Amino acid sequence: MKPYFWTFKLAVILLALVVSACGATARQVVPTARPSLTPTFTPTITRTPGFGATATLTPVTIAGGPTATPLFGPTTTASIIEATTTRPPNPNAPRIEFFTTSAQQVAPGDQISLFWSVRNTRNAIIYRLDANGVRGNLWNVPPDGNLSVTINRRDRGQATFLLSAGEGELETTQLLNIPLSCPDPWFFQPAPDSCPAGPAEATTIIEEPFERGRMIYIQSRNRIYVLFNDGRTPGWLSFENRYNPAVDKESEESFVPPPNYFQPVRAIGFVWRGNDVVRNRLGLGTAAETQYDGFVQIVRTGEQEDLYVNSADGSILQLVPGGELWQIITLSSS
Repeated sequence: MKPYFWTFKLAVILLALVVSACGATARQVVPTARPSLTPTFTPTITRTPGFGATATLTPVTIAGGPTATPLFGPTTTASIIEATTTRPPNPNAPRIEFFTTSAQQVAPGDQISLFWSVRNTRNAIIYRLDANGVRGNLWNVPPDGNLSVTINRRDRGQATFLLSAGEGELETTQLLNIPLSCPDPWFFQPAPDSCPAGPAEATTIIEEPFERGRMIYIQSRNRIYVLFNDGRTPGWLSFENRYNPAVDKESEESFVPPPNYFQPVRAIGFVWRGNDVVRNRLGLGTAAETQYDGFVQIVRTGEQEDLYVNSADGSILQLVPGGELWQIITLSSS
């Protein structure tokens, strides 16, 4: 054979060996869809020096990804409680540390000592409050000290003082209520719960019953009280005694009442004859007037007063302030 033939055959064999070697090492690549992102929780471990180190898991959320589902079903969502913001106290505002008295028993007319201490101020004011809570007498005082005060003899129930420090929004106040003992007993029993304004007043009383009420003259007050029991208002009226026996007639001689009825005379008759409302609402007297020694006592509330007086039959009558009503509070024991 010719030499070129063997050369060509050798080249073919070498080429076949090269192609065979490449096929043994190559790997087929199959295209696939791009995988979607899956949200995962990446644990981050926080170590605390010493014993009992704990791991804290920090959740990682991928926008647009699915929401993780709890392993044991839906969880409870905690309610949101709105917190109320409280304005912190002003550290520069006055502060009352105490306001008191050392007296254990206080009676009207007694002298007491007040003690107080205030911080963050150079001065303070102590007010005396009346029965309606209105500020009355005042004392300008230092931030710490004591003050002697005399309780008014007419005061009843309690004496009230107010300590004030600062002005406007920074004003700080504290009340001090001091119970007062009752210095005067009632002239009858059972007694009311309230304390009388003073001792019982002995006086001469004239009383006369009428068809629809009664009239009472109280000498110590020089007044005539008309008490109606016809159910209308006012329940009672009061008149100043203006009867003058030297000038005014004792009775109306031309008027003759029916049998078993009486024409009132003197001070009571003077009011009865001179006032149409009194005469028409009361009617005629059902007995002659009675004069006796009695007692009067009052309870004062501000400018008003409850009047208590004993009747001719031994009962106790109460005249409520304003004239709206009167009542029998203690019946006769006879």
